[in-house]
Amino acid sequence: MSLIIVVLLAILQGFTEFLPVSSSGHLVLAQELLNLHDPQMIVFDVFLHFGTLISVVFVFWKDILEILRSFVKVFATMKLKEEYEKTGYLRLGVAIIIGSIPAGIIGLLYRHQIEAAFTDPKLVAMNLVITGLILFLTRLPKPVEGKKIGLVSAFIIGLAQAVAILPGISRSGSTMSTALYLKISPVQAARFSFLLSVPVIAGATLLEGYRLFKHGNTLGTMPLFIGTAVSAIAGYFAIKVLLKIMEKGKFSWFSFYCLTIGILGILFI
Repeated sequence: MSLIIVVLLAILQGFTEFLPVSSSGHLVLAQELLNLHDPQMIVFDVFLHFGTLISVVFVFWKDILEILRSFVKVFATMKLKEEYEKTGYLRLGVAIIIGSIPAGIIGLLYRHQIEAAFTDPKLVAMNLVITGLILFLTRLPKPVEGKKIGLVSAFIIGLAQAVAILPGISRSGSTMSTALYLKISPVQAARFSFLLSVPVIAGATLLEGYRLFKHGNTLGTMPLFIGTAVSAIAGYFAIKVLLKIMEKGKFSWFSFYCLTIGILGILFI
């Protein structure tokens, strides 16, 4: 795999991970068009996702640090109920844990079936159409001012994230859309979606890192390193762009792009 292709795929991953257009779907379609059928490409994909994890941590490091501090305080005082009631960051951290459970379970139980889905470009194209419809319907609900993400809503958003393990179903699109359906404000929906990505991407990276160590790496170290770095930079800019879009209430505009790419994929791949 040439350096140019590595960089192009990394840029594609970085921008599409946080824009609601399915980064995994775009990678599958791009790899099909470029005739990249190495079985270890899924390892490369995971390292590109790790790059976007770095970008989330870079943008939201203050939130992540405060969440970690709140958990440390709970373990130090052993007063979970009292701290939960008065500490917003602890409630946010617990919501992220609850929201991460569905994807973790689905990912572990159906890993082989999910990996097989990454080899079916036609399925990816169909899922992009589904993503487009999900995004388009966000025009309907109206946010309720001051509504917070509780444990029930966090779990529902987590179910959407679990479904988005399938390539072509956008993780950010599904989680943000579900939050909007629950009448959460657009900016809060985006923030929670970004933070919710941290445990899932970290877990996938650790799993693939273990498999890489166990079975060896046929792709080489340099493509993984460069891909991770470029994906992190692209992901940073994508987060900034999407936050601006959410503030302006233009989230549903992405539906037309997903519908177009999905339909073209169904027709021509």
